Amino acid sequence: MLKYNVKSPNAMEFISHDEIMATLAWVDENKNNQALIRQIMQKADQKKGLEHREASLLLAGGDSNALFALAGKIKQEFYGNRVVLFAPLYLSNYCVNGCVYCPYNITNDTMPRKKLTQDEIRREVIALQDMGHKRLVIETGEHPKHSPIEYILESINTIYDTKHENGAIRRINVNIAATSVDEYRMLKSANIGTYILFQETYCEQTYKSIHPTGPKSDYSWHTEALDRAMQGGVDDVGIGALFGLTDYRYEFAGMLMHAEHLEAVYGVGPHTMSVPRIRRAQGIGTNNFAHGIDDETFARIVACLRISAPYTGIIVSTRESEECRRKVLDVGVSQISGGSRTSVGGYDHKQESDDRCEKNDTKQFEISDDRSLGEVVRWLIDIGYIPSFCTACYREGRVGDRFMELCKSGQIQNCCQPNALMTLQEYLLDYADADTIEAGEKLINREILTIPNEKMRTLVVDQLKKIKKGSRDFRV
Repeated sequence: MLKYNVKSPNAMEFISHDEIMATLAWVDENKNNQALIRQIMQKADQKKGLEHREASLLLAGGDSNALFALAGKIKQEFYGNRVVLFAPLYLSNYCVNGCVYCPYNITNDTMPRKKLTQDEIRREVIALQDMGHKRLVIETGEHPKHSPIEYILESINTIYDTKHENGAIRRINVNIAATSVDEYRMLKSANIGTYILFQETYCEQTYKSIHPTGPKSDYSWHTEALDRAMQGGVDDVGIGALFGLTDYRYEFAGMLMHAEHLEAVYGVGPHTMSVPRIRRAQGIGTNNFAHGIDDETFARIVACLRISAPYTGIIVSTRESEECRRKVLDVGVSQISGGSRTSVGGYDHKQESDDRCEKNDTKQFEISDDRSLGEVVRWLIDIGYIPSFCTACYREGRVGDRFMELCKSGQIQNCCQPNALMTLQEYLLDYADADTIEAGEKLINREILTIPNEKMRTLVVDQLKKIKKGSRDFRV
């Protein structure tokens, strides 16, 4: 039996199975203890976060309406009504791992394999820029020949260097396999934004059963990867679990314990948390995964994460439907993807007016929200959110503990809303249709009035005028 030690470098200690099981047992004993639940809700209302046991009790026993109301209040205070938009870019689906839930696994002989050349990457990036994207997350299978660190670094350089008309990718987040401190240093030197690594499942026994072969089968190597990333100088890291592989309560507690570990050791928790649910893909069904969760439970997970980690960005992708994404936006989500393709080479030659069917079968998973980026932008405007293409914090050095200090003090609001409005203005002028321009301009004019600092409000008005005259890329 390994003890629970939040500061331990050993994955088996900072994600302690015994502690998670003790947490779930404690929750079962107290889930009807309304006095204790009210006490934890009152603590959560102080907006300082909760530890994993407290949050797990709210997930099990908290009233949904009260949870959703508090989560929405906390999200509004820290993130306002801004929603950051991004897209995934798949570079290669060659993989040496045997992950049973992923169609890229080495045993799937039905999956066509493809790796993008640098010229193909440029075409993909231009297609993404022509949609209006400024922020990407690059994805690739783990393969020493087809996806070595040199290929990743070259691809990052190609993406940053590719410019088309007013388009430019200003931030590249990276979701690649666990690697060494030295290679994380290389990624840091390549000016990546956030390094994201999904744990998939925090349950070691389940982890080993669904990762039978390949480098990813090493639970400790994978779970300790974000420590190595931080040691390599990567300021912002993102965590996530793939819900549906095992008991969602186990994953929820594990995610928060991982966040607590990063905070305890490095003074800063995860920059983002992702909550993907398992989806069907070529050669991969979901019949073997008996731990699926419904939309209501999913929304409760998001709300409890927001209550527990007020300062952390929460990401939901196009795995989720429009209806589901609408719900979780209100209770904690701050970043969503739009117009996504989950295949290698899925963007080039695609038009947003097409039939939405990807013309190759290298998709990693089926998406549920197949709307174009333009449709997602208009939808966000119509429901009262500011679509944001902002990348200012990363480019101004407001990362890691510097970002968290500003966020916890509330000062980040002085930067985020102005930057969101300016990047939305760019999008409207460069990519939007006439109706979206009209709706977006009304939103911008309304939101300008809510900027509390008069000097900042005047600056934003002046820069918006310059954007309309052709200038680009202002940020505060």
